[in-house]
Amino acid sequence: MPNSVLSLLALLFFAFPQQQSTPPAATPAINVIPLEAARMVNPVTPTHESQTRAKSRYDIDCAMCHGANGNGKGDPGIISDMGLTMMDFTNPDTLKNRTDGEIFYIIKNGQGKMPGEDRAKTDEIWNLVVYLRSFSKK
Repeated sequence: MPNSVLSLLALLFFAFPQQQSTPPAATPAINVIPLEAARMVNPVTPTHESQTRAKSRYDIDCAMCHGANGNGKGDPGIISDMGLTMMDFTNPDTLKNRTDGEIFYIIKNGQGKMPGEDRAKTDEIWNLVVYLRSFSKK
């Protein structure tokens, strides 16, 4: 009787392939940005105060990866541990083909391994867009 049980188990084992666990698909580097989001126009008029607040938020939430001056040279430990490739916002070509709406969408919703800025108010994100663009003008 034990041999027949073993034979049955062996038959079941080989007759039904084991389910293979597949790693989750990597999040694409660039999200598909909805056309209506890409067409959004920045409604804020930046002021010294709003840009000071944008810099403060950037310093807290963004600089660790994107670098204090936006050059993409943030904390090397974080960048290498997470396998990140950062953009250099000081290079005018980096954002020249991105609309303000696209940048807003990426900041708000995240991209790849970057989480979205869900704690920020809409006008704060728009001011961050202005602040990011300012890196290439310095």
